[in-house]
Amino acid sequence: MNVLSLLINELVDITILFVTSLPYFAVYIGIILATLGIWRMVKRLLTPKKDFGSLKTVTFGDESAVSSNFVASVVSIVLIFLIWGAFTGSKMIPSFLHVPGAFTGEISFTYTAENADGVSDQADVLIVVHELGQDPFVPDMADGDGWAKNDVMAVQAYRSKLLLWDKNDKFDRKSGAKITEINGQPVAEGGEVEIGNARIAVTDKGTINVVPATGWQMEPIWLPAPENVFVNRFGQIWSEGYKNYSLGEHLGYSLFRVVVGFLFGALIGIPLGYAMGLNDWFRGWFDPIVEFMRPVPPLALIPLIIIWFGIGEVGKVILLTLAALWIMTIAARAGVSGVRISKVHAAYSLGASKWQIMRFVIIPNSLPEIFTGARVAMGVCWGTVVAAELVAAEKGIGMMIMTASKFQQTDIVILGIVMIGIIGFGIDMFVRWMERVMVPWKGRG
Repeated sequence: MNVLSLLINELVDITILFVTSLPYFAVYIGIILATLGIWRMVKRLLTPKKDFGSLKTVTFGDESAVSSNFVASVVSIVLIFLIWGAFTGSKMIPSFLHVPGAFTGEISFTYTAENADGVSDQADVLIVVHELGQDPFVPDMADGDGWAKNDVMAVQAYRSKLLLWDKNDKFDRKSGAKITEINGQPVAEGGEVEIGNARIAVTDKGTINVVPATGWQMEPIWLPAPENVFVNRFGQIWSEGYKNYSLGEHLGYSLFRVVVGFLFGALIGIPLGYAMGLNDWFRGWFDPIVEFMRPVPPLALIPLIIIWFGIGEVGKVILLTLAALWIMTIAARAGVSGVRISKVHAAYSLGASKWQIMRFVIIPNSLPEIFTGARVAMGVCWGTVVAAELVAAEKGIGMMIMTASKFQQTDIVILGIVMIGIIGFGIDMFVRWMERVMVPWKGRG
């Protein structure tokens, strides 16, 4: 199979995945629209408006035209937790909101076997499906009167298990015995039968594969319940730490690396962007470098960072500096290029010098673009810190996530991701606050 065929097959698989996901997105969009309709109805009943302000339409360029609806934000977060809890069987939400979980209990079925001479016999099978960590009680079963003997077996929920049905029978598969029916339904090797709470399949080697129903809930190893993440695991790591360091130390080192890397990137990128925006020689000199490095992901630079700067803190900070550098450079360059020439002419007509033009016209009018670039750069730095801490880091939230992933400690991985998101959101809110203080005129003409 050539490369083109492989790419086409991959594209088909991605398209199928996308198409099968559309109903779920449609349901989510439907929930958003439904909550919007309910909120507007409630708002209209509680605060009816009949003045001219109620007729105001969105005016683009007016920052006050559309603001975040606090109620929508609360409903969105609550809905995410409800969905999370529903698909993990969380005790934090009412049980009637839970989607069907994996079956636990007893499953019984009867198989019909036939020996090499064509003589058939039946035997009963009892399957005890138990939860993870349980020591189930497996009752004894009488062998039966025929040559096919009854069987009993324990299976963990979300798992499957092979049943060697002929292990205790008079005739086994080596002598030509085979399964012909499950609960009276004909079945051959490679076939399967649904019996309600399980799928019973006959393998190509003639054994029976028992697959209990898994339901819609996620297995804890793939997605733990919210309380396992925020109560159990968070409390444990907060009190005991993780890998010989406290949670505060992990967060502190990650925050230190991100902030220092961003500051160095901004200290270099903003002056470079100003120089490129104000001088054609600097623009021509650095444009190829900036435009070449801009699409290169920081992760691709890790091997060079290790070779040139080692695996210490310097290498991690330099990697984060490069992640922020090109974003801040482009933001500053765009800010300078976007200054209206009419403002510059007006300042010159009032007798302003070049330094006064820079101080009172160029810098203030470029700040909105710089703050936007700072928010983007901070997000990229937080996304890169996980990769930066892969380079032999002993402390850091990224190291905690990657170490936990190797041992399939999904609750620690999710906890680390949530902490990165919360801290990143806090930093973004801080940058927004600084923008409101330093650039109060943004979006107001």
